[in-house]
Amino acid sequence: MLPPSVRPDSPPPSAGRPSTPAQAWTALAEGNERFAVERSSGAGSASRRAELVTEQRPFALVVGCSDSRVPAEFVFDADLGDLFVVRTAGHVVDAAVLGSVEYGVEVLGVPLVVVLGHERCGAVAAALDALDGGSVPGGYVRDIVERVAPSILVARQGRARDDDPAAEAAIVGASHVRATASLLSERSAVLSRAVAEGRAAVVGAAYELATGRVSLLEGADAVSAS
Repeated sequence: MLPPSVRPDSPPPSAGRPSTPAQAWTALAEGNERFAVERSSGAGSASRRAELVTEQRPFALVVGCSDSRVPAEFVFDADLGDLFVVRTAGHVVDAAVLGSVEYGVEVLGVPLVVVLGHERCGAVAAALDALDGGSVPGGYVRDIVERVAPSILVARQGRARDDDPAAEAAIVGASHVRATASLLSERSAVLSRAVAEGRAAVVGAAYELATGRVSLLEGADAVSAS
């Protein structure tokens, strides 16, 4: 869901760092619109690299999936230094993820944390296979599946399973995004305090592979400009 002011010819955000959750989301939405309509800014100039030699001041932190089709910097048409990105398969949360989020919020002063999921996620598909077909992977892939599975169980509470596998995957994928967003605040006192004090917000969003567009799933009120 894009703010009404979003235009595909909006300038890239690095010229003026957003300082509130609403400003940060607007900048991300504008960048995503540029990306979706193939008007990306081609950021990453030599002068920008020189500006970042001694410090970084990202305006958003993206906790996303490691899927090669969903690089946050491209999806949001972000310049160097704009995003602090943490990626794991299925955007699962462990101690390293929590520490990275706390660093971004507390040390770098990032005002917005975005959990970015996407359709046709392999981690979600593997968790569905494990729950529905008993196909449990070995090695550390099993750890990923075990971290995704609770989101599927939550998504299935009080409803019948969808007969369309793609539709079912989309439902549980959205549930997993919401669960990850909640888990970050529940597990991190640093993040929950920043949210309570109005210094940061956490939202959940989903990326559509075919269109390139990102839509909000969770936390719309936190990034409302009103």
